[in-house]
Amino acid sequence: MTFAHRRRMMTFMAAFTLVTMPVTWSAAGARPATADAPADPRPCPSPAQTKPTVVMVHGAWADTSSWNGEADAVRRAGYVARVIANPLRNLTSDAETVADFLKTVRGPIVLVGHSYGGSVITNAAANVPGVKALVYVDAAAPDVGETTAQLSGAGSALGASPDSLYDTVPYAGAPEGAKDLYLKQDPFVRSFGSDLPRDTAVRLWAAQRAASTSAFMTPSKAAAWKTIPSWYFISSGDRIITPDSQRSMAERAHSKVTTFQGGSHLTLISHPGAVTSVIRSAICSVR
Repeated sequence: MTFAHRRRMMTFMAAFTLVTMPVTWSAAGARPATADAPADPRPCPSPAQTKPTVVMVHGAWADTSSWNGEADAVRRAGYVARVIANPLRNLTSDAETVADFLKTVRGPIVLVGHSYGGSVITNAAANVPGVKALVYVDAAAPDVGETTAQLSGAGSALGASPDSLYDTVPYAGAPEGAKDLYLKQDPFVRSFGSDLPRDTAVRLWAAQRAASTSAFMTPSKAAAWKTIPSWYFISSGDRIITPDSQRSMAERAHSKVTTFQGGSHLTLISHPGAVTSVIRSAICSVR
């Protein structure tokens, strides 16, 4: 192979690498995170005497695996990460289930919620003194009396006709009128996980957990963000809970806000490094 040929091959390979490893900035001054790169797992420069446990709560049409990237990075940094199964039945009982678990954790807790999981942590943390920080990731943060369904925002994909969005299924023991909702494939792929490779989005759609209509329609009984410091990660490409709605909730909660340019409602899967950077900020606030 001639020198010129080798040089052309090296140029091609460099171009190929640039094409297949897109980089997005997670926030001003933060390190870049690729679609599959973990966050920098550095420990805090001034760690607390007792390390907090990070507890993550998933949202609707998802499961605990949606937090895999963040949980792995948190563990590499030397912290305990727990990911709790959200029942997705009713906001009050879902929050009680999470709160019962939180009460078994010794020491301080950083509590993280995605999507409907934000509503759950808003209620679950209210009577758990160990929770020292809340992190909302493309999430709902309701005030007392608000329902999750009210917080999607104008222009949300969830404002479409229910018949075009959901497959409805009855379930055992459901309250009168309540049914399980499964997102149809098209809205899941195009709006829920719009920045994921199509094959990945289809796989997640096929494995989704149903959420009861009661989960979205139950009024919030608490607003833990009124007394607990909070962080808000907002994806500008979120089509499920609009960025404007999230910014409004973050403003009233006096949250520390990170806006991720791009992404989707599932940025926690597509860019776990960017999300983990915000979780790390909350961890490092605990003293």
